[in-house]
Amino acid sequence: MMALDGLPTTKQGYFRLLETNKRVILPTNTHLRLLVSAADVLHSWTVPSFGLKIDACPGRLNQVNLFIKRLGVFFGQCSEICGVNHGFMPIVIVSLPTIQFHHYIMTKLELN
Repeated sequence: MMALDGLPTTKQGYFRLLETNKRVILPTNTHLRLLVSAADVLHSWTVPSFGLKIDACPGRLNQVNLFIKRLGVFFGQCSEICGVNHGFMPIVIVSLPTIQFHHYIMTKLELN
């Protein structure tokens, strides 16, 4: 979760308890398979706009198929009571057109 002082004051569209420091970027109009696991305790990766809920279990690999049809920013949270900071585990997914997603990936690869 992004701290309150880390939120930009000049830009709109940021939500205090839903914003993360790293967003998941995914392409639209593409069949996706997400592999989900956890490192510490049981979590549940939930994005209500997609009708998506998948458990993240330590030592286990779960998968979910996804096909995103809309562009935009989608918010979710951990929906499993996993510890003290359970209420502060947001998820942000940004869906981009496939060509823009490929350009984003290529520029990230060039920087490394």
